Amino acid sequence: MTPSKSEAAYATISERINNGAYSPGYRLVLGTIAEELGCSVVPVREAIRRLEAEGLVNFTRNVGATVAQIDSTLYLHTMQTLSVIEPAATALAAPLMDQSLRQAAREVNQKMRECLDSFDPVAFTQLNTEFHKLLYCQCPNPHILDLVQRGWRRLAAMRSSSFSHIPHRALQSVQEHEHLLDLLEDGASAEQIEQAARRHRTNTLNAYLRAAGMEPSPI
Repeated sequence: MTPSKSEAAYATISERINNGAYSPGYRLVLGTIAEELGCSVVPVREAIRRLEAEGLVNFTRNVGATVAQIDSTLYLHTMQTLSVIEPAATALAAPLMDQSLRQAAREVNQKMRECLDSFDPVAFTQLNTEFHKLLYCQCPNPHILDLVQRGWRRLAAMRSSSFSHIPHRALQSVQEHEHLLDLLEDGASAEQIEQAARRHRTNTLNAYLRAAGMEPSPI
């Protein structure tokens, strides 16, 4: 199915925010973007409103739309949200995750382990994103899946690597990934998978908060 003009505009702008082509503070001129995409300003405006709702774009009177600045509070809230909804998505996806997906996840996690020797937090974060996508991508609930994907897009847009601040957390993260994969291989209950996924996500968040001199999250 061909995406609507609004969807196409959203995908283009979102990708440019994520890859840094549109940096924080960059002014999004609707007419210019519409001309580039070969459409009217209406679908571009719809895309901008959607990105604003996701916290990726700010709209200010007499200024217009700009790419949101990196916000430590937004990062915290996004991680807290993912700590709640991503484990649920992972548990729901588990019965639909076949051997090929589990093997792909193990291969990604092995690459993460190999990254530990000459640690590159950016590469490690990219692999971490790929790993978790493999675990939740089969979630049959489209509403939960959409929320999880929005959370990860926010993190990507902030270009924030937790592991730059907490490199010691990387090895623990890889080990927790192995535990999650073992649970999936062994056909563990949805409750066990969800609890393990929540501990994993919360452990990363709390390590980040401690490094920043903040109180650990109660989630």
